[in-house]
Amino acid sequence: MSPDELLGRIAVLPLFIISLTVHEWAHAWSAWKLGDDTASLQGRLTLNPIAHVDLLGTIILPLLGVPFGWAKPVPVNPARFRREVSMSGGMALTAGAGPLSNLVLALLSTVAIGLLIRWAPALVEGPVFPLLRELVVLNVALAIFNLLPVPPLDGSRVVAWLMPRGLAEGWRRIELYAPVLLIAVFLWGGRLVAGPISAVYRQLEKLIYLIA
Repeated sequence: MSPDELLGRIAVLPLFIISLTVHEWAHAWSAWKLGDDTASLQGRLTLNPIAHVDLLGTIILPLLGVPFGWAKPVPVNPARFRREVSMSGGMALTAGAGPLSNLVLALLSTVAIGLLIRWAPALVEGPVFPLLRELVVLNVALAIFNLLPVPPLDGSRVVAWLMPRGLAEGWRRIELYAPVLLIAVFLWGGRLVAGPISAVYRQLEKLIYLIA
């Protein structure tokens, strides 16, 4: 690893930490709104990165150039959801809140880029512009990757909620192989999400041009 590569990864690391922090906070906040205060009681209903950072998944692997990572998973107890909220529905909403928060962060970063080009074009040549662009790409990638319907990713919770009851038992059996499936996604998932990531990013680029 060259010094320039290491410096580049160090520069991007705070963006990765921010994105994962927002993602996990969204899980905790949505669970809390649905009546489950488990994450709140454990200090996870916060935007303080220290509460969410995993040393290996959030710091070491990204610095080594590994193209994936993770934060500490937020604990959710569906039994504590309000009575009018089904367990599967509540889990789907809580799971979906994570990727949705990343899409919102990507959208806000996109708007910031457009405003920067429009009102402060001199700053485009500085470090702010590439960091904002990296924040857009990173959050789009996190959102789409986590929406893959593969246990234990967030998308699997949404699929479990939408799945007909007759298929639920088979799905639960598939969930038993979650560690193996997750490894497979890490190895080959990039091919699955590359197209959707590019498609979403192109739409956000159009928004940048519209604002600028």
